[in-house]
Amino acid sequence: MREIVVEMAATGQTGMGFPACYGGGDDVGASIAAFETLAFGDLSVLVKVGVQFGLFGGAILHLGTQRHHDAHLPRLITGELMGCFAMTETGHGSNVQALGTVARYDAARQEFVITTPGEEARKDYIGNAARHAELAVVFAQLEVAGESHGVHAFVVPVRVGGEPAPGVRIEDDGRKMGLNGVDNGRLRFDGVRVPREALLNRFADVSPEGVYESSIDNPHRRFFTMLGTLVQGRVSIAGAGIGISKVALAVATRYAVRRRQFSAASEAEEQVLLDYGLHQRRLLPLIARTYALHFAQDVVRSELHDVFSGITDDAESRRRLESRAAGLKALATWHATGVVQECREACGGAGYLAVNRFAALKADSDVFTTFEGDNHVLLQLVAKGLLTDQASAFEDLDQAGMVRFVTGLAVETVLERASVHKVLERVRDLLPGGDEWDREAGLLDSEYQLAMVRFREEHMLAGLARRIKSGTDQKRDPGEVFSQVQDHVVALARAHVERLVTEAFVEKVRAMPEGDEKAALALLCDLFALSTIEADRAWFMEHGRLTVQRSKAISREVNDLCRKVRPLAVDLVDAWGIPSEMLRAPDLVG
Repeated sequence: MREIVVEMAATGQTGMGFPACYGGGDDVGASIAAFETLAFGDLSVLVKVGVQFGLFGGAILHLGTQRHHDAHLPRLITGELMGCFAMTETGHGSNVQALGTVARYDAARQEFVITTPGEEARKDYIGNAARHAELAVVFAQLEVAGESHGVHAFVVPVRVGGEPAPGVRIEDDGRKMGLNGVDNGRLRFDGVRVPREALLNRFADVSPEGVYESSIDNPHRRFFTMLGTLVQGRVSIAGAGIGISKVALAVATRYAVRRRQFSAASEAEEQVLLDYGLHQRRLLPLIARTYALHFAQDVVRSELHDVFSGITDDAESRRRLESRAAGLKALATWHATGVVQECREACGGAGYLAVNRFAALKADSDVFTTFEGDNHVLLQLVAKGLLTDQASAFEDLDQAGMVRFVTGLAVETVLERASVHKVLERVRDLLPGGDEWDREAGLLDSEYQLAMVRFREEHMLAGLARRIKSGTDQKRDPGEVFSQVQDHVVALARAHVERLVTEAFVEKVRAMPEGDEKAALALLCDLFALSTIEADRAWFMEHGRLTVQRSKAISREVNDLCRKVRPLAVDLVDAWGIPSEMLRAPDLVG
């Protein structure tokens, strides 16, 4: 697998995000786009490339300074120097601030001493660690003169001449559900000494005498600023999830126009699967949602490029990017998991055969929902940003702090910011009223569709703020209050991201010149928006946005849109440009 990564590095595609002066391409957006296409092939290769050039290389680039760039980037970009990203620990995954690994500064020798104090602090599930990594970017609690300064990153040799470096213990994690082409391993550090210059010091440094210095005074803000520079990992994984969905749908759709089953009338030829209404219902809304996520990913990729290229590198742009990357990563990878399963079932027994790709897709993509951040945790970060408004979603607010912050706001202030009443008025303008509730006119109006998803988000935001305030008014513990509303927190975040995805799709269609392509995408956009509303119609009905008649009308419209999209289905999946040889499902696509 290492040889494949090195071979790919020779093409220049994996190094597009690095500075040209070190052999890169100076194009962050292109690096993400190139990475996304790897999802069409072997996902173990995708993950190995992501670890080497995205996580390890990204940490060196974004957390280090020129001394680290000069020392490592040229060989890293070519694949000559292999590395790993040692953040996650056995006892601490998402809670990075509580990592147990310690880096103590020894001023007498001007060295940091890296120590794993116990089994819970061992670095675990680390890609590239078990076989290939020579260096690791190790995240550890920095201690200087007995004072803790929080989590910082260090460049630590883990192999010398192919063997574990002195003081480093390496263990293979063993066989996994999938991605067994990736050498995940465990790392322990027994008093490993590294020079003072090993600290990745873009945001903080330690002088030779042992004086800690940082341009960011607030330790929590410093920590989240450091993590924020690594946001491209989440953007990359979101794109990979969308790519996986494209592969599964391309295979299932092509199979559905080849495979025949039963006949509609006696003595008639058997029908192809995609001519059945149920099969259309199973696949076509998923195609529409994949297109929607694709266009939302375009927006996030562009924002990432602008921020990391310095075009719009301000605090607000970074907060928006961090939130969108976290939310889209969650929805895109959950979508991929659901799509792979639905497409496997839609291909019957043939889909169960290993030769026809779904076994590998299912096993290798499953972990996407939990690496680069567990999806439920990421959505809580998104919601926290919505609740705290001007405060960064990644600043000095733990769960209890967020509860106290929201409690300090008047509920009316939250409502005013959310503009629930304005959205409600807009929805009422667009929805038929009185005896006209059962009319189907207006369902295909994008303003109606947008108003519905906007109302849902804003109503959930105001409702969550009320619940938090009510809990603290009752003198309940802030942590308990947050725990009790976590389902509402995640629901709000999902509604927020679905609103962003809907807006991205609508804006894409509106910007296109008139023609057949725009007409096709408009059908898909309507299908996505209405199937999204249909999937949550219980909520809309509970909150007075849908009557029974209107809900049924939406379901009829979704069925009708599926029939209209059916003749375009193969062209729509072919438009993703996946080479036939990369689908690797000979019994299904020929």
